[in-house]
Amino acid sequence: MKKIVLGTMIAAASLMAASFAPCAGCHGAKAEKPALGKSQVIAGWPAEKTEAALHGYKDGTYGGAMKGVMKGQVARLSDADIKDLAAQISKF
Repeated sequence: MKKIVLGTMIAAASLMAASFAPCAGCHGAKAEKPALGKSQVIAGWPAEKTEAALHGYKDGTYGGAMKGVMKGQVARLSDADIKDLAAQISKF
């Protein structure tokens, strides 16, 4: 039973990580804001562009003024989470 509960919690955490909700505080509910007045508006970016940016933030090869903040935000995201987030952002 404990394994089932733990597995469910891990799956739920993974789904939550892929949600745009944590991003909305800086980027706006529909990704319509420049984060903290320093980034580009990301709403409508093609999924491929967003994936590349998120992977770049994660490995430290992408970013300007917000590079350090974003590296921390994407560190826990899996490749699948990044793909899901990029798809969400492309639809805004």
